[in-house]
Amino acid sequence: MAQAMISADSHITEHPDTYRTYIDPKLRDRAPHLAHDEAGDVFVIPDLTQGALPMGLIAAAGKRPEDIRMSGRFEEWHRGGWDPEARLADQDRDGVSAEVLYPTVGLVLCRHTDLDYKQACMDAYNRWIAEYCSAHSERLLGVGQTPVRTPADGIEDLRRIRALGLRGVMLPNRPGQADWDSPLYDEFFDAAIDIGLPLSFHILTDPLDAFPRRGPVMNFAVGIIRSNQDLLSLLIYGGVFERHPRLRVVCVEADASWAPHWMHRMDHYYDRHRYMRTLELSRSPSEYFREHVYLTFQDDWPAFQMTGLLNPDRLMWANDFPHSDSTWPWSRELLAGHVGDLPEGERQRILHDNVAELYGLRSAG
Repeated sequence: MAQAMISADSHITEHPDTYRTYIDPKLRDRAPHLAHDEAGDVFVIPDLTQGALPMGLIAAAGKRPEDIRMSGRFEEWHRGGWDPEARLADQDRDGVSAEVLYPTVGLVLCRHTDLDYKQACMDAYNRWIAEYCSAHSERLLGVGQTPVRTPADGIEDLRRIRALGLRGVMLPNRPGQADWDSPLYDEFFDAAIDIGLPLSFHILTDPLDAFPRRGPVMNFAVGIIRSNQDLLSLLIYGGVFERHPRLRVVCVEADASWAPHWMHRMDHYYDRHRYMRTLELSRSPSEYFREHVYLTFQDDWPAFQMTGLLNPDRLMWANDFPHSDSTWPWSRELLAGHVGDLPEGERQRILHDNVAELYGLRSAG
């Protein structure tokens, strides 16, 4: 590697005081918080079904598989998850020069049905993550949140998030009104383009009843990418990229090696069945996908073997630190076996340049 790697998807782990300190004082008693019992600590989001986050999985990076447990204690977390000074050492250990930072509790907050409560929590988080990243703004690239209660509210959130110095915006799988393919959101997408904030859709932000869990928990873990696949098809078939040719979105932590078949499947159904509906696109679905969608992935060996079927300019590697699925602290060793056969230019783009360009890092050149 001519330059150090950049992780396109890493996470903070919200400190127990994050929401209670930064939220509107009127909601302090209802803010997400840490609860303790004999079995371990859980981060609780009030009034949300299955709104308790297991501590053991939140910060299991670096553990042996046999040592990973659902339960855990806050004291066992990686300090870098909430301390920006400690975070730099975590990056150095993994050979990473910078990280795009997503929330942890904030992912689950996206499922909350109370839009006003969700707005207050996300406003609090944005203030906290902006302060966290300000300590090392070229290595800690914070992504803000908005519930997009209405398109107008979402635009105001974009402006506030930009003013805080954050680098992008994570959107919930479901907005407050209609769905993302509705022309209702055309002004919102135009504003995001003009303001210059990349828009991200992360796994696990959809309502749990969208894809109910069947069978063992492992079946749920393997299937969590389905909501992002569904969303990308919605944006393409719904004409969002047709109406907004400058729009780019980031599909986060859903892997990449499924995408060639997904593009082929979209093309097939469009060619065979588009006359059943009033659907007419000026380009094939796969062309929109390749041009408009960035994919982040961590341990996805097949993705590196099929870059010719993807778009190397839209692939971005990530380490997912400090979550249980993370490649930290073995990312360099793992990637040595994954990228060895790639041309140097492709390798450099996937591991560094694409994310540097998208988020405006000075190191991009």
